[in-house]
Amino acid sequence: MEEFLEAVRKSIAQEEFAKITLSKSVPKSADLKNIYVRRVDLKEGFYLSFTYRYHTQDIVKNYSLDEAVDILDQHLGKDFLTGTLLTIKEDVVIQFNKKRKVRLQRRQPTTRQLPKRSHNKQKNYSIEESNPFLERLGVAANGKVLKAHQDKYRQINKYIEIMDALLEQSNVPEQAHIVDMGCGKGYLTFALYDYIQRQQGKPPKMVGIELREHLTDFCNQQAKALGWKHIDFVAQDIFEYDNDKIDVLIALHACDIATDIAIAKGIQANAALIVVAPCCHKQIRKAMSSQNILHSILKNGILEERQAEILTDGIRALLLEANGYQTKVFEFISSEHTAKNLMITAVKQRQIDIELRQERLNQVADLKEQFGIKMHYLEKLLG
Repeated sequence: MEEFLEAVRKSIAQEEFAKITLSKSVPKSADLKNIYVRRVDLKEGFYLSFTYRYHTQDIVKNYSLDEAVDILDQHLGKDFLTGTLLTIKEDVVIQFNKKRKVRLQRRQPTTRQLPKRSHNKQKNYSIEESNPFLERLGVAANGKVLKAHQDKYRQINKYIEIMDALLEQSNVPEQAHIVDMGCGKGYLTFALYDYIQRQQGKPPKMVGIELREHLTDFCNQQAKALGWKHIDFVAQDIFEYDNDKIDVLIALHACDIATDIAIAKGIQANAALIVVAPCCHKQIRKAMSSQNILHSILKNGILEERQAEILTDGIRALLLEANGYQTKVFEFISSEHTAKNLMITAVKQRQIDIELRQERLNQVADLKEQFGIKMHYLEKLLG
């Protein structure tokens, strides 16, 4: 602990300090999820600005160096199990296990550029602009995100913010097996791998599944160039993917029934966490009877399309709950960036509540009857 705090002081004195992150809150249910620390220069001198990240708000407080070191000493090993100091010369990570035994690691620097020190409010991003994988994927150049990819950069960081909270809530083992189905060019796959590797000190075992072989070839080349050995991209139809060792199942913008296939794979593998962002809802739209309960207003195509989306994703959430998952359905990113912005998250509970299961299945049956639907594709996959 003394070595970590001394590294903080030294990085400030030698003008090498970038930021500090405190993570892995104890207990996991604590309202305070993270603390981010950056340097700010004010008229009366420099301070360390602490951003306390709660579930519903952020609170910012400024402290002198001595005060900041005392606060870090109070929190680490008690309220947080991991502290990460980023400097332009090295990363210093302190980790405590459940018995509060401590380990200190020094690694190659994540960033080689000092951040701005102005006191103007700015977003604390989990993935820095200077992160090497962003440049490998063409999102950034010379440590700066390209103007054309600002939306993508915001999406990456919003995704990491969501996944960080979900991983805290779920019973995901260390060095988890993560499968990303329909990963495309791998922006979010790379981001999650990098983030977990930096937070836990070791990488997860990650597989990206994508039909287009030229994209998997590209992603494998970039992973190799980054020296990442536990991530692999495979050109394959997700329906053909056969591996029941899945701790985290991700499928972002898998089209129509591909989302159902991904969810079913996750449920059948008893995955601790399932995260999907559905795209297209053709199966239910075609299956709905024209004489359903809302036929008088669904003659308008746009309303019929939206109703099909609500039904498709609503039934998906109910079926996940019937199979022992706690679900949330929410807006992933603002609709100004993409029309396909809904996300369904499912955290596995310790056991299935039989009464709740039957209640959810009855609710699915009622919805199908009201809209003249014979079968939701996810039902078929789950038998």
